[in-house]
Amino acid sequence: MSDTVISVAELNRYVSRSLRMDPVLRDIRLRGEISGLKVYPAGWYFDLKDADAKVSCVMWNESVRRLSFQPRSGDQVILHGSASLYEKNGSFQFTADAMRPEGIGSLWQRYEELKARLRDEGLFDESRKKPLPVRPRRIAAVTSAEGAVWHDIRKVCAMRDPGVALVLVPVHVQGTGAAEEIAEGLRRAARLPEVDVIIVGRGGGSMEDLWCFNEEVVARAIADCPLPVISAVGHETDFTIADFCADRRAATPSNAAELAVPDIEDVLEALRMMRGRMTQAAVARLQRSRLMLAECRQRLSTCSPEQSLHRQRLTLEQLRTRLRHAAGEALEMRKERLRMLPLRMDRAAERTLQRLSMTLNRQRVRLEALNPMTVLQRGYVLALDGDRPVTSAAEAPERMRLRFRDGEIAVRREEEQHE
Repeated sequence: MSDTVISVAELNRYVSRSLRMDPVLRDIRLRGEISGLKVYPAGWYFDLKDADAKVSCVMWNESVRRLSFQPRSGDQVILHGSASLYEKNGSFQFTADAMRPEGIGSLWQRYEELKARLRDEGLFDESRKKPLPVRPRRIAAVTSAEGAVWHDIRKVCAMRDPGVALVLVPVHVQGTGAAEEIAEGLRRAARLPEVDVIIVGRGGGSMEDLWCFNEEVVARAIADCPLPVISAVGHETDFTIADFCADRRAATPSNAAELAVPDIEDVLEALRMMRGRMTQAAVARLQRSRLMLAECRQRLSTCSPEQSLHRQRLTLEQLRTRLRHAAGEALEMRKERLRMLPLRMDRAAERTLQRLSMTLNRQRVRLEALNPMTVLQRGYVLALDGDRPVTSAAEAPERMRLRFRDGEIAVRREEEQHE
């Protein structure tokens, strides 16, 4: 027995160096089924297992980028790499630098078969999904009482809205009989009073750890649940049959609580915005009502007898003004006509007198032309029998008068004697 004492770090360093120096362990091809695949910024971490054992594996990003396919938990693969020791905690692991698929693992095959059958039945259809309540009164969590899931859900719900009540329906989430217990827990939760939404799930783990959520009994219990169900199983990269049947899938249990419970600050902000919109709508409606009232008052005032009488008075006053104005204009026109009338009468009388004078002169000329006295002026004599002119010698009387231009004489007719 050696008396040399070494530290734990020295031991782990020695073992790690020994593994790296072993030519067999530096170039290994390893066959198995992927389980519990987790993606981190530095690379992938998973277990590789067979029927008898399993080993922790890591594959760094530089090797991941060279892969030509996307592996999933349950895939049967062949790895190439080397055995190594993580010196910090003494964990033995296999560091893979290459990977190629080799068929499908038995669990994955069962998963795909059940998924295809339930999908064909319509259990995954979006039309079957029930909406989550805007603000639930009570939330039921179907999960383990010992795990961190229940703690995370309570913590997140208390932060977002302490007024939402929570109730735990404790079930086993791993192992034999867990699937049946989860299905019964869902049915019990749906019968609880005032429960509006159900969260079912558990924390992360390998595909075997999460397998109860891939059982048909759980899938059908979720699909038949009358209340909306949020599935929160494993981590963000884990997908189970329960996720596809649920009304909503949450990446983590904490995310499930965020989906189920709206942030009270968001609710209050929404209420404040709603109050602001309602206030604006009320102010706008009040303004419209005031305008309508003013219009009605205006219309009513135009229809009132007092306003009608006032309008008639205004109209009468306008008519009076117009009448006075028109009468004044008419009077002025008549005065102007009266002032012009004597002048017009004088002008008319003068024109009439001129016409009469001209007519009289014409008549005088004609009369003078017909006056027998004018003929006497030229040496003619007018024989008169009384007042009747004698125009024929045969009709001449015994006695008659002869009128000269300057007087008359009486004459007697004598018969002319012939020898």
